[in-house]
Amino acid sequence: MDYTKIIEAIESVQHPAINASLTTLGILQDIDIEDGKVKGTLVWPFDLVPPQIKQFITNSIQNALKPFNLDFVYDERLMNDEEKEKFLALEKANWKGF
Repeated sequence: MDYTKIIEAIESVQHPAINASLTTLGILQDIDIEDGKVKGTLVWPFDLVPPQIKQFITNSIQNALKPFNLDFVYDERLMNDEEKEKFLALEKANWKGF
């Protein structure tokens, strides 16, 4: 298993409305590869992220992992103030819309 290629695939997943990767935005954190799975934490900037956006993001990550035959499993939490501030600055600088 080529861990470098797996991490590159994960880090290439972009946010649907922001021209930045999920890892750069701080939405995908704590990535670990074990037992045929990629584990991570999805860190949401707001409590009310629409379910469609959450589903799109998780599907995008899973699609990036298909060539490696790995499943994506995750925990979820909300961003702390520092993480949210960084996210909002990146969102403002890289907004592309839908």
